Amino acid sequence: MPLLVILFIILPIAELYLIIQVGQAIGLLPTIAILIADAVLGAALLRQQGRSAWRRFNLALAEKRFPGKEVADGLMITFGGALLLTPGFITDIFGLALLLPPTRAVIQRVFFALVGSRFKLVSTVGTFGYSQVRNRGSRPSRSSDIDGTAHDVTDDERGDGPPRLPPS
Repeated sequence: MPLLVILFIILPIAELYLIIQVGQAIGLLPTIAILIADAVLGAALLRQQGRSAWRRFNLALAEKRFPGKEVADGLMITFGGALLLTPGFITDIFGLALLLPPTRAVIQRVFFALVGSRFKLVSTVGTFGYSQVRNRGSRPSRSSDIDGTAHDVTDDERGDGPPRLPPS
């Protein structure tokens, strides 16, 4: 609850206060120009970093390794881009920190240290379906309905099915 109060009440008030203070110090038009420029810069940086993260993600999949770092990069890039596109100087600072690779790496290490102490990643090799198929050979399972023996069930055969509305 306190986090939501900070995000939705205190942060917008602080953003407006800072925009007004900057506007009084340098003027209205330069302030608006700075806000527009950092949104355009943020969109360009988001595009470039997003493509790079997508390439690293695909490379990890091609190398058959878990793309955890790449997914985290992609999420942080997405949040950083959204923060840079949001008007305001405070959100721009956090958005830029999430978009730049050196600061993103530091944030990732801190985040994984916090989360890693609470969760444990466990993985196993999934061989259940493969071993059954391999041992079975090319013969289909008899439990499958490949012989065409399926038929429709009438209401009398169903028995305790779901209740039906009376005909009107």
